Amino acid sequence: MASVTSLSDSVEQRLASALSATLPEAADADPLLRRSDRADFQANGILALAKKAKANPRELAAQVVAGVESGDVIKDIEVSGPGFLNITVSDRAITSNLAARYADDTGRLGVPHAANPGTTVIDYAQPNVAKEMHVGHLRSAVIGDAVVQLLEFTGENVVRRHHIGDWGTQFGMLIQYLEEHPHELDHKDTQVSGEEAMSNLDRLYKAARRLFDSDEEFKTRARRRVVDLQAGDPKTLAMWQKFVDESKIYFFSVFEKLDMEILDSDIVGESGYNDMLAETCRLLEESGVAVRSEGALCVFFDDIKGPDGNPVPLIVQKSDGGYGYAATDLSAIRDRVFNLKANTLLYVVDARQALHFRMVFETAHRAGWLNEDVKAQQLAFGTVLGKDGKPFKTREGETVRLVDLLDEAIERASAVVREKAQDLSEREIAERGGQVGIGAVKYADLSTSAIRDYKFDLDQMVSLNGDTSVYLQYAYARIQSILRKAGEVRPAAHPELELTEAERALGLHADAFAETVREAATEYAPHKLAAYLYQLASHYTSFYDKCPVLKAETPQLVENRLFLCDVTARTLHQGMALLGIRTPEKL
Repeated sequence: MASVTSLSDSVEQRLASALSATLPEAADADPLLRRSDRADFQANGILALAKKAKANPRELAAQVVAGVESGDVIKDIEVSGPGFLNITVSDRAITSNLAARYADDTGRLGVPHAANPGTTVIDYAQPNVAKEMHVGHLRSAVIGDAVVQLLEFTGENVVRRHHIGDWGTQFGMLIQYLEEHPHELDHKDTQVSGEEAMSNLDRLYKAARRLFDSDEEFKTRARRRVVDLQAGDPKTLAMWQKFVDESKIYFFSVFEKLDMEILDSDIVGESGYNDMLAETCRLLEESGVAVRSEGALCVFFDDIKGPDGNPVPLIVQKSDGGYGYAATDLSAIRDRVFNLKANTLLYVVDARQALHFRMVFETAHRAGWLNEDVKAQQLAFGTVLGKDGKPFKTREGETVRLVDLLDEAIERASAVVREKAQDLSEREIAERGGQVGIGAVKYADLSTSAIRDYKFDLDQMVSLNGDTSVYLQYAYARIQSILRKAGEVRPAAHPELELTEAERALGLHADAFAETVREAATEYAPHKLAAYLYQLASHYTSFYDKCPVLKAETPQLVENRLFLCDVTARTLHQGMALLGIRTPEKL
């Protein structure tokens, strides 16, 4: 199925050709078209062009209007104010365009693939081995997954990477403890739940920590074990692998609860780059990008200084020969650029790590690994706050476990579903509760611009009113109910019919799906898609209130309104899927 040109693109093309006919030097000018309250669209680009060409803007606007082809798409165009153009499109164009989207049997609704797709490596959902996932891990996973879906949908080749924390000095303590208590991670049953795996790891970690803090001889043995691990001693590596495997059982159970697909092959932790670290340091030192300072290998920057006014370096290798995060992150860049052939590297990482990544990216630029053709960007995100506006903690001041948070969301959502459910079985209520609860958590995160902090308020998240995923899911379920009630009557487009104001508003908004997806994907901004979908559901509510569907006056009107309902449902379904949110058929 070919892509469908949206109405705004059609109008823009007609304006652009009238503009360049009137003013040849304006051949590539942007007419600056946007939706408007005064008409369907308003074009503001003529003011800037008139200024450049030293012409009277109203006169130039009038000349452009005279040159615009009206008819099939543009019904009416008039000059307003100092030289704006107000444009109304025809009812026939709205219905015909939606009909073309509706006919797309691929389910893409006529959304085009990007003209020049590249390869993007996206680094997100980065839990730590042998540690519980907490509320701080939520945003990286949710935002990263939505950006992956958006990019893949627009045709980009996406490589997912989960850079898990699976290396470092703390493993010496854990491995040494396991060596001395060999059966701590043995499984009685073949099937181990994520909760069991986590409690095994948690128990072992606490016991090892107690010993490490109280027994000097154990501490010495644990530190020797770090040396063995870094040297690649096979026995030590085998025990380290046990921790990684146990942790993965737990990770996968959390990601499954989040309704997210994470593949084992996409998990390349810090350890995955060990073999590259020495060479990364050698390349940086030989090229002069990094220099030795007090025995450590450092990269200095003119504009990054500490509170004392002295330069703060990026330390790539410590004076004792150990490697820090910088060496791993720089090696990962080399791998992603030269082995995976990426043009874009995206890092969905907490805003508090902005300085680290700025230094890492600048170092990679100086080394020539990043350049005009290969860019790296941190998709920084803000903090999850409690209702009181402070970072989210338990009453005891502990960090909130992610699993507890998700379970509570599912519980709250199940109560809402049960209250509204008319003909759902207990099994269906439980299933919908999961879809609504997890959808609510994801949507609350994704409907806020990533860089902003947001308040985690479950009461608000599972509310049927306001900008929530539940509101969108109910709009979808309501449409499915109408389509079921229609029985034999099928949705069908009737471009010859005049549209009411509510039908026009819904139709024009539904037609803007493709450009919204393009913008959200290009800017890595899932919140723009979330805002669009909320407006779509609001337009639908207004249409539903004002336009009887099954009781419309004529059979053609019934079919056309069913068609508007179905286009809306398909757009909601596809748009929500790109945010990683389910749309149940019945609620």
